[in-house]
Amino acid sequence: MSTSPNRRDFLALTGAAAGAGALALTGCGGGSGGGTADDQGGPRRGGRFRALFTGGGEQETIDPHAEALAIDMARTKALFDRLVELDATMAPVPRLARKWESNADATVWRFTLREALFHDGKRLTPEDVLFTFGRILDPRATTHFAQPLLSVIDLKKSRSAGKNVVEVALKRPSAEFPALLGTLGTAVVSSRYADPAKPVGTGAFRLKSFQAGRAFVAERFDDHWGGGAYVDELRVLSADADARGNALRAGEAEFGYEMSPTFARTVRADSSVRILAAKGGTAHAIVMKCDQEPFDDPDVTRAFKLLADREQLVRVVLAGQGVVGNDMFGKGFQYYPEDVPQRTRDVQEARALLKKAGVLNKTLSIYTSSVASGFVEAATLFAEQAADAGLRVKVTTGASETYFKDQLTKGVMGSHRSGAMTIPNYINDRLLTTSAFNASGWRRKDFDAAFATARATTDEAERAALYGRLQRTVHDEGGLLIWGHPDWLNGVSSRVRGMEAAVPNTMDSARFDKAWLA
Repeated sequence: MSTSPNRRDFLALTGAAAGAGALALTGCGGGSGGGTADDQGGPRRGGRFRALFTGGGEQETIDPHAEALAIDMARTKALFDRLVELDATMAPVPRLARKWESNADATVWRFTLREALFHDGKRLTPEDVLFTFGRILDPRATTHFAQPLLSVIDLKKSRSAGKNVVEVALKRPSAEFPALLGTLGTAVVSSRYADPAKPVGTGAFRLKSFQAGRAFVAERFDDHWGGGAYVDELRVLSADADARGNALRAGEAEFGYEMSPTFARTVRADSSVRILAAKGGTAHAIVMKCDQEPFDDPDVTRAFKLLADREQLVRVVLAGQGVVGNDMFGKGFQYYPEDVPQRTRDVQEARALLKKAGVLNKTLSIYTSSVASGFVEAATLFAEQAADAGLRVKVTTGASETYFKDQLTKGVMGSHRSGAMTIPNYINDRLLTTSAFNASGWRRKDFDAAFATARATTDEAERAALYGRLQRTVHDEGGLLIWGHPDWLNGVSSRVRGMEAAVPNTMDSARFDKAWLA
C-alpha cells in the first residue's frame, strides 16, 4: 500500500516518478505559472495551485459518494458540486439548487436547479439528481457515506417536475432535509457517470490525472456555472505534517491542510506563510459510557464534568489555539443554545457527588490513542485533574489503526473528537439508541422520540427550541465531557488570495475555485 510521502519522498516526485503520475513541485516560478496579480487589484487568472493533505495510500478515492478522507473531499469538491452547501454556522445555503421549498408537513421537497453544465458539455437535469440519489442509496454499495442519512428519500415517489425542478418525496417528515444534502458524500453526478476513474461532474475543475496515495491534477473548467476557477491547474498531493510545513515555507506548495499549533506558532514571524484559523472548528471530548457503571448514574457524569479544568486543557493540549467547551456539540452552529451557562470547575462538589455514588475508591480507566493529536495528552492531563478530588484514573492507550472502532467496546471512558457537521446530524449519528457511533452509550427512548419530533417540526423557531432542549439534556445528563473546541489550522502561502478561515467541511474549506495567486 502507498503511504503519504515524507519530505524526501515529496521532493523526489520531481524526478522519474513524475512519469508514472506523480507531480513535480518545483519550477514555473514556484507555482505562479503564467498568471500575475496585483495585491491592490481584483482576482486574476493563471498559475498552478498545489495543496497538501494527509494521505490515505491506496484507499484514496475520487468517487464523491465514497469520500472518507480530507484529501478525498478536497478532490471531489474540485470535480463536483452538491445541491446544497453548509455555511459557517452549518445552515444550508444554495449550490446547484438555487432554491427549495416543501409541502406543509415536510414530506415532499421541490428543488429548483440552476443552469449548470457537466464536464462533458451536457446540461444538469432533474434526472441527474435522481440518478445521484439512486447511486447513493444502492444497497449493493457499502462505502457510500451518506446512505444512512439519505435513506429517508422515497426514490420511487420522487420525480422530475419540469425542466429544472426535481421533486423529492420522503418516507417521513424532515424539516432538515436540505441540510442533509450539504453533508459528505452527496455530490451530484451525471446520469452518464459509470466509472469513478472517469468522473462526470459540474465542478470548477476537470480531471487530468489521479493516482491514489500520490497525486491528483485537474484543470480549470471554464464553463462552470460559477465562472470557473482562477488558477489554471490544481494539484492535490499526499504529504505528512512535516512535509506539508516544510513545503509551505520553501514555496513548494500553496496550501497545507490541518497544521499543528506548534507550526502555527513557528510561522508567526514568517512572511511567506499565513495561517487560516477557523475558531472552534472541531470538538474534543472525553466520553463516559452511560450504559455502564458508574456512568449510568447522571450524578457521576456530572461530577466528572465538574472535575475538568477546561482552561488548562485548552492552554496545554491545544497550546491556546481553541476555546473551552460546555459539554454540547456545535458551539457557534445553528441550534446551539448559547444561553446555557458555561460549566466551570468545582472539585468540592464533584468530590461530594462521587463520594455519595461510592466511586472514590474505584480505579477507572480512559481508553485513548495517538490516532488524533491531543488525545493522549488530554487524557493524561484530565487524569491528573481528577486526582485533585481523590479519584484514580488510569490512562490506557490503544492501537491507532482501529481506535475508533475499538473505543465503542473497550473501556468505560474514551477520547472523542468530531469535525464540523450540523447539530441534528451529530445527534443522529452519535446520540440515538440506534446510532452506529454512539461512543457515550447514551440510549434513551424519550430522547429519541424528542429528536424525531424536532426533526419533523417545520416552524423554524419551534424547531430551534426543541433542539436546544435536547442539547440541554445532554449537557445536564449525558456522557459527553466536551472540554474544548480546537481551532482548525490550515496554512497557505502568503501569495494566496481568495481563501479565508472557514469551519471544516463547509463551502469555503479546502475549496480552491476562488483561490488566486498574487
